[in-house]
Amino acid sequence: MVVTDLETWSREFFDFLAGFAHRFPRVESRRQAASYLRGLLSELERKNGWTLAETAGEHGPQRLQRLLNFYAWDTDGLRDDIRTCVAETIGDADNGVLILDDTGFLKKGARSAGVARQYSGTAGRIENCQIGVFLAYAGPQGRALIDRELYLPSAWTEDRQRCRAAGISDDIAFATKPDLGQALLKRAVEAGVPFGWVTADEAYGGVSRLRRWMEERAIAHVVAVPKSQMVITMDLGSLAPTV
Repeated sequence: MVVTDLETWSREFFDFLAGFAHRFPRVESRRQAASYLRGLLSELERKNGWTLAETAGEHGPQRLQRLLNFYAWDTDGLRDDIRTCVAETIGDADNGVLILDDTGFLKKGARSAGVARQYSGTAGRIENCQIGVFLAYAGPQGRALIDRELYLPSAWTEDRQRCRAAGISDDIAFATKPDLGQALLKRAVEAGVPFGWVTADEAYGGVSRLRRWMEERAIAHVVAVPKSQMVITMDLGSLAPTV
C-alpha cells in the first residue's frame, strides 16, 4: 500500500466514524474510540490493551481502557446505528442470514458482570467466565455483528447488591440465553433488517418456544435440534426419533 492509499484510507475511516460521533458526547471518548478501532483493524497478531495502546502511540493502556470503564457513551444507540449501517450496506432480503449464537469470555475473579462457573463453548468445558449472546448478519456482500446481550445467571439477578456493584440496573431480570436470543431477533425484525432466514445451533434450535415464535411470524429458519427431538408430521401425528 502506497502513501496515497493510506491517506485515502485514513480520510475515509474518519469520515465513516463521523457518522457515529453523536454517540460519544466527549471529545476524548471519540478520540479513544477511533484509536481503539484502528488497533482492532490493524494486523497485530495479539490484540489486547497494551498492544492496542502501543499502536495508538500511548505509553500504557490506561487511556484506552477508560473508554470501556469510565467514559459515558450511548452503547445501545451505537448498536442501533451499526445495525442500520449493516442493513443499508450489505443487507440482502433474499440471501441475508441472521446467525444466533453465544460465546464465553474466560475471567479470573468474581466481580465482572455475569461472571460465574458455567459451560463455555469457547473453552469446551465449565469455566469461570462471562457469556454473551450475539446476533450476526452474513450475506454475499459481507458479514458483521449487529447485536448482543450479556447473560446473567440467576445467582446474579437474585443478588441485587452484587448487580448494583457491577453497574447492572435493578430492572434487569433473569432471562435464559434463548430468551435473550429471541429479544435480539425481535429487535432486528422491528428495525427492518433485510434477511432471508435465521440459523442457530442446538442450544437455541432445541427450544420450542423460540421456534414457535419464528413460525408465527413466518420467519424461515434452519436450526439444529437434539437427536431426541419429537417431530410433528403434516397429519398431526408424532414421529419419534429412530437414532
